[in-house]
Amino acid sequence: MQKHRLTVKNPMLTAPACALLLALLPLAAEAHRPFLLPSTTVVEARDAWVTVDAAVGENAFEFDTSPLWLDRLSIVGPDGEALAPAQTFTGKRRSVFDVQLPKPGSYRIALVGENAMASYKLNGEAKRWRGSVEALEKEIPAGASELQVTRIHTRIETVVSSARSGGEALKPAGIGLEVLPLSAPDEYHAGETARFRVLLDGKPLPDLKVALAPGNVRYRGVLREVTAVSDAKGEFSVTWPFAEMYWISASYPPAPVVAEGQPRPAMPARRWTYAGTVEVQAQ
Repeated sequence: MQKHRLTVKNPMLTAPACALLLALLPLAAEAHRPFLLPSTTVVEARDAWVTVDAAVGENAFEFDTSPLWLDRLSIVGPDGEALAPAQTFTGKRRSVFDVQLPKPGSYRIALVGENAMASYKLNGEAKRWRGSVEALEKEIPAGASELQVTRIHTRIETVVSSARSGGEALKPAGIGLEVLPLSAPDEYHAGETARFRVLLDGKPLPDLKVALAPGNVRYRGVLREVTAVSDAKGEFSVTWPFAEMYWISASYPPAPVVAEGQPRPAMPARRWTYAGTVEVQAQ
């Protein structure tokens, strides 16, 4: 069997509960992975529609864990206008919705939100809490001590293009962690190189590790996940080894490495996470 290698180039080196899951998500192969999976990312039909699955899987694009809730769904068209999904459904393992693409260009489909997690002591007993930022002050007891709070901003997204790529949807949102395409997202092909830029609140983020994993791991038996590191401009490049849907993930600040037996450091006050889906086509 022919082996494939994902080549990474770098100029310097080479719903609330689900949002919290993403916030805690390490880049390890065994981590659960939240994703938006479109039926296709390139549509040529005159009456253009895509169907999108929203779920959390043990591996990318596997429906074996839980659905993602759609209350924070955002769809931005090539003209910068917001669109509403159609035929939404949430089941045991996934949510599903349709998106009509009435104009040529790229559509950015995303679940974006902010939540919080906290640790504290109450009457000498250690407690943990997770929930919305709005509920934080209401649900933490007044007598809590040693309170530590982390606010987590999450973005789970994909880009779909009708007839051609481009438009306002590909511009930075300017909020949270983003991995934006610098190459046309409808022209990712096996054996070719694509470039991306990592932004934090609209500014380039250097030295950030980004993980890339092709789907359908159950049919390969190996994950083949690799990591890239953004350069001084927040950019990195990838040469795609084969056609597949790919899952891209990143988080900031990086999780600290704690030696065995050593206490864990205090949680950061803010944390940002990202998970995106791109499609690589055959040559």
